[in-house]
Amino acid sequence: MTDPHTHLTLAEVEAIAREAHADQRDKAGRPYTEHLAAVAEGVRTRGGSEDQIAAAWLHDAVEDDALSARWLAGAALPQQVKDMVLAVTRRDGEDLRSYTRRILDTPGALLIKESDLAHNADPARLAVLEPATRTRLTEKYALVRGLLGLTPGESPVEQSDQANTAKD
Repeated sequence: MTDPHTHLTLAEVEAIAREAHADQRDKAGRPYTEHLAAVAEGVRTRGGSEDQIAAAWLHDAVEDDALSARWLAGAALPQQVKDMVLAVTRRDGEDLRSYTRRILDTPGALLIKESDLAHNADPARLAVLEPATRTRLTEKYALVRGLLGLTPGESPVEQSDQANTAKD
């Protein structure tokens, strides 16, 4: 097993993510790092682990070419963090069902995607977009939530608790 002290700290992961995305803007023209911070905070407030928070900081790095897949493979991170980042990384030409299946099949990844979708679908964020873009994205986020089994206002932890209660 790898010595955990050789892994990047959460603060180091945050700094790397902020630097990698420093020049990027979101669809509304805001600094992209605000989205990363919101997703990481969403994971934290939903009870995510440090590994999940680290993956949240890096969740768009490979997809957006801010960091390479090679960088991720060689990074001093637990394998679980790398797996979660790759699970939520959409691949060129990949269909939505394959993408959501990979997220569901990767331990810890659903919470990151849930937090990402929650921030992306925030009405205040969507309100500043063109109406056609706002409608398209709202429909897309709802479809992805449905494929992931996320019902509005319910986290995977709550869904799991309810499923376990139903089995009793």
